[in-house]
Amino acid sequence: MSTPQTNHSSSGNSASGVDLEVHLGRLRLANPITAASGTFGYGREMARLFDLSRLGGILPKTVTLEPRAGNPPPRIVETAAGMLNSIGLDNDGLEVFIERHLPYLSALGTVVIVSIAGRNVEEYATMAARLDGLTGVSALELNISCPNVTGGIDFAARPKLCKSVVAGVRKACSLPVIAKLTPNVADVSEIARAAEAGGADAVSLVNTCLGMAVDWRRRRPVLGNIFGGLSGPAIKPIALRILFQVARTVKIPLMGVGGIATIDDVMEFLVAGASAVQIGTANFYNPSVCLELLDALPAALAELGAKSVTEIVGTLEGL
Repeated sequence: MSTPQTNHSSSGNSASGVDLEVHLGRLRLANPITAASGTFGYGREMARLFDLSRLGGILPKTVTLEPRAGNPPPRIVETAAGMLNSIGLDNDGLEVFIERHLPYLSALGTVVIVSIAGRNVEEYATMAARLDGLTGVSALELNISCPNVTGGIDFAARPKLCKSVVAGVRKACSLPVIAKLTPNVADVSEIARAAEAGGADAVSLVNTCLGMAVDWRRRRPVLGNIFGGLSGPAIKPIALRILFQVARTVKIPLMGVGGIATIDDVMEFLVAGASAVQIGTANFYNPSVCLELLDALPAALAELGAKSVTEIVGTLEGL
């Protein structure tokens, strides 16, 4: 088994002397700004806009063991404060990802956290073992919480199953493991504790919220799969609340995700307990948003008198 790869570039750190480096367990990131899975393609789509090596990390589109055609169209609908998607993990499968996309990703000069999804515990372990030791794979994010795939959310809805998936992956590979959890349960903290018990290095919070859209004139659902995952500014308060609650119940680091679009959003998640953040839906309407947030981070830290990101993580007061 391989030693986890990290981003040794200092390009994400400000010349002002502010230390932007963060750690997610064994995984080192040059800065806390990462691009969320499913919103950044495989990096190629954004490379012409800015130097991707400046990012703390990239999470490519979720890959499954076998190719998936995804859900029937329509798959995306805009909402008043976000987006509903029902893509259904459309992808060409693990081997195509390794052959076609991983070589490009591995040359970007930043951490690549590969997002994987399986139909059962064994598939997660099989994929983890296949990716272990491959050049360019720095860590794994276990997508155990996709709300628009049959059975996809079950792994993050039951503590014992969540623990089993994480433990199976942990046994199958030496890579850092991040479990991505769903907001669509009564107590996310319980699931997070199960992921921690299974050996997760970190937890990302949260995946999309289950929702739907209706065309009342036709009296039909808008999405071909009826339900979809709601993302964007609409879910930020939910994601922030859940992250804060989980931060008080587990010892492993957290990645915040859900409606993050401004430097204020980033700072709110950091002081609430996130060691890093993922930028998702904002990439669709502002493709340069990740770089803008990274550039704004040193000044925001300076407002708090902080010389490093780690100084402010989980420092929310007035509790």
